Amino acid sequence: MPRPARPRPSPASAAPASRPAAQREPADPLAFQLLNEIGIIGQLSGHMASRLLAPGLNLSQFTLLNHFARLGGERSLVQLAGAMQVTKAAMTNTVGRLQVKGLLQVRPDPADGRGKLVSLTPDGLAARQAAVAQLGQGLSPLQSMASDAALQDALGVLRLLRQWFDQHR
Repeated sequence: MPRPARPRPSPASAAPASRPAAQREPADPLAFQLLNEIGIIGQLSGHMASRLLAPGLNLSQFTLLNHFARLGGERSLVQLAGAMQVTKAAMTNTVGRLQVKGLLQVRPDPADGRGKLVSLTPDGLAARQAAVAQLGQGLSPLQSMASDAALQDALGVLRLLRQWFDQHR
């Protein structure tokens, strides 16, 4: 009788240390290892956030509301597309969906007859706050994995990385 197949570990959880020492490849550069972990975390956390946000907002809509809540002001569609690193068409679609929900306001740009200026509405800010509360509740078990001091240290490093990448687009 054949043995049942063993479950295969996912690539994200496969441990390279399980290889015999003679077969190990040289370690990847530290900066690459760091960004690799951030990329995997981004993918996994984005999926979890999408589950926690549904059905009110999708992740791209929440990200846009969060952008406005953090920075305030008005932005053109081109500025928003650049900030989110998506096409202008994709940004127009996201803005349009949020405008229909009353979460963003769009008005003509007086400096550019064809352009539009986008801003957050009070309902948009409230929707962002509700989404953050929902995400916070769903992610609360995360705080048990490390001390507050360790999480604050990690947050400081991540902010420095974000600033560096923002300056080097």
